[in-house]
Amino acid sequence: MAGGGTVLSDDSTLSRVDRQFYRIERVLALVSGLAVFAMMLLAVVSVSGRNLHDQPLPGYVDWIEQAMPLIAFMGISYVQRDGGHIRMDLVVGNLKGRVLWLVEMITTLVVLGLMVLLVWGTWAHFQRSFDFGAPLWSRDSSMDIALPLWPAKLLAPVAFGVLCLRLVLQIIGYGRAFLENAEKPVAVPLVVDAATQAAEEARHVSDGNG
Repeated sequence: MAGGGTVLSDDSTLSRVDRQFYRIERVLALVSGLAVFAMMLLAVVSVSGRNLHDQPLPGYVDWIEQAMPLIAFMGISYVQRDGGHIRMDLVVGNLKGRVLWLVEMITTLVVLGLMVLLVWGTWAHFQRSFDFGAPLWSRDSSMDIALPLWPAKLLAPVAFGVLCLRLVLQIIGYGRAFLENAEKPVAVPLVVDAATQAAEEARHVSDGNG
């Protein structure tokens, strides 16, 4: 088996789906990173305009509002795939075998239930903002330059929906590991100790400098 980070892969259908879906998640994470870079450029333009011409960038705060869902939500599925979210590794790291995979599956199911509720709620929030009969299809807009808010509101259920699909893949992976009592299952983030994690981070740094 070979894998990137703590996620292993093989030739199974589950692993192939995991790798294909990971490509989508990487694109979304890239979009999130580009949004951060764009906000940095806008900040430079706004501050430069204020200092040089006493005129900051019009609608700067409005554009920040539009970009926040990109920055906050679009990379969460990518991080979930690699096990980068905050976890109680001190507890889970002491579990082994089927007990570990069962606990992982149950906790992932709980998270999936929460995310389904968030998809439902954020989609309803988007629907309250979107209207085909309104100008720019929007029932509300930003305060300064009147940007329609529905595109930003749509990003939340989209990002949460992608995360739900990732969680379903991981639940399948943990369920398969539980049934097979697998030592190193594929398509799920594996728990690593602090020494292994530090060595992996050092390798990434050395590869980047080399």
